[in-house]
Amino acid sequence: MTISETPAGLRRGNPLWPALDYEQWRDTAATLQLWTQIAGKVRLSQTPWLNHSWHVVFYLTAAGLSTSPIYTDGEVFEIEFDFISHRLRVRTGRGEQREFPLTAQPVSAFYGKLLAALDELGIPVDINPVPNEIEQAIPFPEDDVHASYDPDAAHRFWLTLVQADRVFKHFRTAFLGKCSPVHFFWGSFDLAVTRFSGRKAPPHPGGVPHLPDAVAREAYSHEVSSAGFWPGNDAFPHAAFYSYAYPEPLGFRDRPVHPSAASFNAQLGEFILPYDAVRQAESPDDALLAFLQSTYDAAADAGGWDRRALECALGAPRHPRAVD
Repeated sequence: MTISETPAGLRRGNPLWPALDYEQWRDTAATLQLWTQIAGKVRLSQTPWLNHSWHVVFYLTAAGLSTSPIYTDGEVFEIEFDFISHRLRVRTGRGEQREFPLTAQPVSAFYGKLLAALDELGIPVDINPVPNEIEQAIPFPEDDVHASYDPDAAHRFWLTLVQADRVFKHFRTAFLGKCSPVHFFWGSFDLAVTRFSGRKAPPHPGGVPHLPDAVAREAYSHEVSSAGFWPGNDAFPHAAFYSYAYPEPLGFRDRPVHPSAASFNAQLGEFILPYDAVRQAESPDDALLAFLQSTYDAAADAGGWDRRALECALGAPRHPRAVD
């Protein structure tokens, strides 16, 4: 599946797909992940549970990442990371706002500033101060180790998320079955979109660092084909697009996928397409869509999904989906 006419402005070398070298922004990435976890846990503490932990996620905005509206005692507020002006903002439905600059500072200082801003706005919060999904996690109030912030790197990361979000949303239009929104998980620090077969899955084994097994089991209660973008970590120090199936059906990892730069990573248990292979492609959109579609094909075919009932054509502006 391809986009028939990719805009020239999205072709090779365009800054809309910026370079994102993990080694260059490693320290900022680690710090930023912890900052987002603090804001994410605020949403978690105030929001009723939604299937597959969809109640905790962030969404892309025209400036950064937002919790989206959070409700407490009938009032509404939101927290936004602005990666253009590099500010952290808390806004309420009463028109009140608190903000502070995103600059190099320890996680402990960021934690104190955000909780103080919420307190000034009359928003009491009580969060678990231990990071999730991170080995050797340091409680936020005690973390003076992670204290980096490179504004240019953070801005390039957001620009990368914008392009991934845009293509993921286009890909999402070709599915009639249950499908997640395109959303950002602050625990694993990735942007993801997930399709469901409609069938229950065997219990997830759990074992994710600093994440209750009950949460992992609820997240993977049903069969999925999930794809996303991840900036990398020390164990896999490369920005990449990924795609996996849970449970992994027999033969999934041996199916052919596209483009040629994509391959199955046995250590990670998923197909990987390096981000650089996408941004340097003649048409980044086509390369990414080919990866999303072919890895979904692999999951759906190997898993015996009812594809006729679950799929439709890609959506287009101003054209209602044709109904048979």
